[in-house]
Amino acid sequence: MCGTTRLEDGLAAVRCGVDALGFILYPRSLRYISPEDATVICVQLPPFVDRIGVLVNETIDRAVRFVEMAGFSYLQLHGNESASYCAELKNALPHLKIIKAFRVGENTQKAEFRPYEECVDGFLLDTYVKGDKGGTGQVFDWSIIAGLQLNNPFILAGGLTPENIIQAIETIHPYGVDINSGVEIRPGEKDHVRLEEMMRQIMNCREK
Repeated sequence: MCGTTRLEDGLAAVRCGVDALGFILYPRSLRYISPEDATVICVQLPPFVDRIGVLVNETIDRAVRFVEMAGFSYLQLHGNESASYCAELKNALPHLKIIKAFRVGENTQKAEFRPYEECVDGFLLDTYVKGDKGGTGQVFDWSIIAGLQLNNPFILAGGLTPENIIQAIETIHPYGVDINSGVEIRPGEKDHVRLEEMMRQIMNCREK
């Protein structure tokens, strides 16, 4: 679950079975949380829950500092970070897992992913909307994914709701799903009823 800004939402997500919580450290996001406030939440979470810092075009030094502050186990990169940037970040934090986000649209090409295959641990596929870095709450055409011929595990994002999550999982078979706006009351505040329903359906898919 991404867009975590409140401890009560993070704990509710964990109780429902969420594996990882994302914290958006991009000041222009509607779901922005400061590194200091993210750290306060992260240290109160139970063990075996991954903490993911979501960054956009940060410097290596600041990215390293955020990881050291909050104890992030993953960084999810939503900007124009190059493959060499990802490799440098991996070298600075060898135990860190890196997810490179791509905004997928009709013009997305498989060649865009190839340079990153050796320097990141997976991809996140979100919806391309001009001018947005992600978190649009819109679904993209999932049929595009097959043509990308991805060699790394990928997480599906973009407009996932309790109403379409089963279709998404059964159609795409992603490594994981990233839920956010589909379980919100407003940006940064989660609806615990919708969250519980979303996770119930995800768990049912796992059991099939």
